[in-house]
Amino acid sequence: MRWLLIGTAHDFKNGRQLAAWLGLTPSQYSSGGKSRLGKITKAGDAYLRTLLVQGARSVMIGVEKKQDPFSQWVSSLINRRGYWRTAVAIAAKNARLCWASLFYGDDFRFYNKSFN
Repeated sequence: MRWLLIGTAHDFKNGRQLAAWLGLTPSQYSSGGKSRLGKITKAGDAYLRTLLVQGARSVMIGVEKKQDPFSQWVSSLINRRGYWRTAVAIAAKNARLCWASLFYGDDFRFYNKSFN
């Protein structure tokens, strides 16, 4: 029932703001038209963040054996950025998908032209 903290997601302008609120993306500072990214703050609900990261870790199990485009992307991200950064990146991506599902009221249907 922790998703009730998010509500219908209309408090957030986009999925990135939800991910930042959960502490999955760097905080953003803007001044004078110049945007700067700060550090990951671990703000928001720690339990939701933990669930998203653990879900991302389960996605990463055995990904090197799979040949679908998403698994190849995850595998290359692990090689380039490391295990934990990849886990947080997948968790942030899942948070954005959750925001879209809550905001638009649709059921989740994975479709991405780059992964077909």
